[in-house]
Amino acid sequence: MELHDIAVLAAKYVNSTDQHIFLTGKAGTGKTTFLKYIIDHTYKNTVVAAPTGIAAINAGGVTLHSLLQLPFGPFIPDNIPLSDSNTKINTPQTLFRERKMNTSKRKLLQELELLIIDEVSMLRADLLDCIDYMLRDIRRRHQPFGGLQILFIGDLMQLPPVVKDEERHLLDHYYPSAFFFHAQALRETPPIRVELQKFTASLTRHLSTCSTGSDTTNKRTMM
Repeated sequence: MELHDIAVLAAKYVNSTDQHIFLTGKAGTGKTTFLKYIIDHTYKNTVVAAPTGIAAINAGGVTLHSLLQLPFGPFIPDNIPLSDSNTKINTPQTLFRERKMNTSKRKLLQELELLIIDEVSMLRADLLDCIDYMLRDIRRRHQPFGGLQILFIGDLMQLPPVVKDEERHLLDHYYPSAFFFHAQALRETPPIRVELQKFTASLTRHLSTCSTGSDTTNKRTMM
């Protein structure tokens, strides 16, 4: 199956469901081409973001911290941090207490339908859980990520998430590893994995149960 055919199928799937997707593949398999195709062929309000500034520039998007005004430092999904830690720790409680977001940014996030996260290999599990808590609160919905669909793109064999030595002991209490797929938010709704090099019939099978409307007027939103 050619890359274009895979992109067409995946774009239809993204447009017809709210299922999370993890698109992966080695360097040169077409992830960037795939990203551009999805952006051009989805009718959903979409934002492209990435964990770092360089990755965001390469993807033509923004950083996750800028998009969601996330605090820096480790996040733990618990309001009772470990007492022996000297590291500044973000919790659900501190997240909501310290957040300052203007009306226009809040409105954008409430109306967002698809968040594309590129270079996801660098996305830490705790940061993804922080995003989950933020979106549930802003969108006033209890589903993971406030009901927002997320398309994860990246190669796990490339740059890994960066964890400082003083953070590792803290995060080990909550996560088996720092990789995004160990975030607690994904336990309820794990993404469908699509690997470009050996594309399986799973996406085609899922598509057979979905409507595939042809009107894909693009409504991409950029910050």
